[in-house]
Amino acid sequence: MTMLHIPVMVEQVVRLLNPRPGACMVDATLGIGGHAERLLEELGPTGELIGLDRDGEALEHATIRLKRFGSAARLVRARMSFLRDVVETTGRQEVDGVFMDLGISSLQLDDPARGFSFRSSDEPTPLDMRMDRRSGETAAELLERLAEPELVRVLREGGVPTPVRVARAIRARLPIATTQDLLAALAGVRLPPRRHHPATLVFQALRIAVNDELGELDAGLEAAVDVLAPGGRLAVLSYHSGEDRRVKNFLRQEARGCICPPDLPVCGCGRTSRLEILARGERADATEVSQNPRARSARLRGGERT
Repeated sequence: MTMLHIPVMVEQVVRLLNPRPGACMVDATLGIGGHAERLLEELGPTGELIGLDRDGEALEHATIRLKRFGSAARLVRARMSFLRDVVETTGRQEVDGVFMDLGISSLQLDDPARGFSFRSSDEPTPLDMRMDRRSGETAAELLERLAEPELVRVLREGGVPTPVRVARAIRARLPIATTQDLLAALAGVRLPPRRHHPATLVFQALRIAVNDELGELDAGLEAAVDVLAPGGRLAVLSYHSGEDRRVKNFLRQEARGCICPPDLPVCGCGRTSRLEILARGERADATEVSQNPRARSARLRGGERT
């Protein structure tokens, strides 16, 4: 798996983060360590990378991949919302860079038992979708619990174009315990044509809700800027328009500083700019997309701590 994994836009990420030998950086979404490996090569033997991931299986793969870096790779099982706490446990107050690669990994998609994908197996597979299988409710349990208005909101936030129609079709087929059950519920729903299977956005929306990915992103971005040293850099790769919009708005707000109404003659909030924006939605080039289709929807944004 580690040999097959191709990290997205890795050289553009490295250029944006500008890792220096001896610096300390955080990979808040470690996965199986593709980006972390490249960053550690730049940080050198005196540098350090703190890697966070809530998926225990991903951490196992990353541990193997990064073994050659020894103590320079400090890996922790934690969500990105705990970024500030993890950094403090290392005895540091500031770091020189933070990287986030949002979304889901091929490791998670390709394991039928995780329930993230409807293509991974023809056999009935549990509708789980938890990135951390130690806690939280599964996607099946979420569907059983949500009333129609809440389900519509979840689907809309996930980018589903006809959330009311989809929500009613799902609730009409409850209980839904497997990925095949969910596909059957969606079979009679007319969804707009897409390049991918029309159920893709429904699965994506449920995964985002199960793992509170948008809430984690908001908390993680705030924590990242808090721990960045002056001149430290933040880089974020997103693959979903809702996530990308959140990242873009966050960077704009941090670059702006003052959030007072424009008609207020004097600033009353006292906020100052904390970031200078350096990347505004860079894309992978055609060569990378041809070699790694996952890069097609990727957007890279980031900035430098003022």
